[in-house]
Amino acid sequence: MNLVTPLGFRDVLPAEAGERERITRAVQDLFAARGYLPIETPTLEVMDVMARGGRMPASSFKFFDSQGDLLAMRPDVTLQIARMAATRMGADADQLKMRYTQRIFRDVDAQGAAQAREMTQIGIEDIGPVTDAHPDPDVVAQDVEIVQLCVGALAACGVPQVVLALATVGPLRALLDRSGAPEGWKHAVLNAYHASDLVEVDRLCDPANLCEGTAPAYAQAIQRLARIRGGAEAVAAARALLAPLGCTDGLDVLADTYGALKDARIQANVLIDFSVISSFDYYTGLVFEAFAPNLGNPLGSGGRYDNLLGAYGSTRPAAGFAIYLEHAMEAAAAPREAERPLRIAVPKGALHAQAVECLQAAGLATADLDDPGRQMIIRVPGIEYIIVRPSDAPAFVASGAADCGICGRDSLDEAALSVVQLTDLRFGGCRFVVAQPAGAQDRIADRYRRLGSIRVATKYPRIAHGHFARTGMQVEIVKLNGNIELAPLTGIADCIVDITATGTTLRENDLCIVEDVLDSTARFFANPCALRTDERIVELARALATNAEGSEYDPIAGGTK
Repeated sequence: MNLVTPLGFRDVLPAEAGERERITRAVQDLFAARGYLPIETPTLEVMDVMARGGRMPASSFKFFDSQGDLLAMRPDVTLQIARMAATRMGADADQLKMRYTQRIFRDVDAQGAAQAREMTQIGIEDIGPVTDAHPDPDVVAQDVEIVQLCVGALAACGVPQVVLALATVGPLRALLDRSGAPEGWKHAVLNAYHASDLVEVDRLCDPANLCEGTAPAYAQAIQRLARIRGGAEAVAAARALLAPLGCTDGLDVLADTYGALKDARIQANVLIDFSVISSFDYYTGLVFEAFAPNLGNPLGSGGRYDNLLGAYGSTRPAAGFAIYLEHAMEAAAAPREAERPLRIAVPKGALHAQAVECLQAAGLATADLDDPGRQMIIRVPGIEYIIVRPSDAPAFVASGAADCGICGRDSLDEAALSVVQLTDLRFGGCRFVVAQPAGAQDRIADRYRRLGSIRVATKYPRIAHGHFARTGMQVEIVKLNGNIELAPLTGIADCIVDITATGTTLRENDLCIVEDVLDSTARFFANPCALRTDERIVELARALATNAEGSEYDPIAGGTK
């Protein structure tokens, strides 16, 4: 027996535990000085109760207790506090200001990612009086205090430099509500925003893909909104885009909040960035995320959730945030370094030549990439090219080992890691298909009737499982690393899910395509923290998209230049 802790869990030894205790005390003293009172919530919640408040992480730990209730280990604290405030503190309670230090648990389901499944959140929640009795809460003052305390908490952790990305969810919700689109399309757009998949937002909003009844002007605004970023000029750009459509909800409050934060000269670089609308769907106004340069993970996030308590009782204005203690400590301990080279993950193999051509067309020095040989890192002034397998590129970027990279959509979908997909580069096209032996349709259908499932061989278990889950078919996945076509010929599996470009290999092995799964092209993508802290990535995304489109299209501001 190996005497180790479960995957994603670890012991904390005295030296680190002492530092965690010191930091936690300093942060909680900061909160207490502003009138926030301590609270604790249970480790376990009834799943249906938590889900009532809105979107939860899909990877929360779940199990049944002896009473038959489905329980979840808390993946987040805000939903719990909303439930507690609404059910335990009464509608007649005045302003509730609460602070906490709590462990959260997430069952990370990501291949090749060394991610913690237990982390510590330190945060506050500021819940105002019942709105019917106080119809005009000072939203800007509350939002500014929340953001200032987030920055102060990170300073107390010793984080030397913080970038805050602010946005408001009001415009997106207004655009969706008034678009005339069916609910399925709206849900798909929200999912794409939550996944930071701007390429999917582009696809959904393409006029060729709009459902009947959807107003193209609203779809175009949804597409462009995700790429608006900057300072006060970003709010002006959003207003110019949205005012003709009557969808400026929340922009005045965002502008006032941004202005107040700049006037207060908080110790952070404040950025307006509408792509951060990618977290829980209970937010109603301000949303923000905190980042540190050269750190792969966000330090924390927060926002306004005025309707959340209404899911459990009376609606009350509310805002809050949480920082991750482990990430803040990592940022505090990171060596202070001058601007480092931009690290780009470049794929080997079939995508390599065209990836290099794209980077060269974007104005980067790529001569040494033409024949890298056995070199794994190619250094040129201001850039480090990291040569990786396409399937490994998402792991390098998500972990922060690379700032951005290129690989196929298939690799990104299979890895399912936290990255921002910025641009469809429009090369390396292939498609995923379900294929089976010619003439085997009746035999496979009979097996499914008798056994209730079929066996599917693939190199891509996540993509295959997702496809069959959407179709409602029960399958057993057989993971293979090569020669997938052999599986149905030798009886290991009934059919396969694999990539094909021309279908020649399938035909040569007497296999026929019976379903399409997805189309894949090369994507340019970035680490979420690097994107918000390094303008070079924004400039590179703009250049790559311009070349991919074959026109003067601006992927950051939207529209044509």
